[in-house]
Amino acid sequence: MSNNIVEEFNAYRSKMNEKMLADNNKIIKRIFNLDTNAFTEGALSKKTKELLGLGNSLVLRCDDCVRYHLEECYKLGISKEEVVDGMSVSLLIGGTIVIPHLRRAYEYWEALEQNNA
Repeated sequence: MSNNIVEEFNAYRSKMNEKMLADNNKIIKRIFNLDTNAFTEGALSKKTKELLGLGNSLVLRCDDCVRYHLEECYKLGISKEEVVDGMSVSLLIGGTIVIPHLRRAYEYWEALEQNNA
């Protein structure tokens, strides 16, 4: 895996999101808007919501989603210990099939730390 996995992921995600949104599809735009609004401060803090998003993404085995939520957690100052504690619950709920995604999550968190060192 490249040393720039964070930059590569973000560049690809941005490029493809722009292409999808350029089609001006009402359903796609509404889903993007719903996603944005779901993760704002509310009865639950943004930090709690990002940890929930991370945990659900692990159980659903969506590596792109895991990377996105890991980065958001990192930006919010959530500690590695908190992230790992949350991911351990996801491993319990999702079972051993989550382990490969957990490996990639650890790798991505490490890249986030290295890029921001």
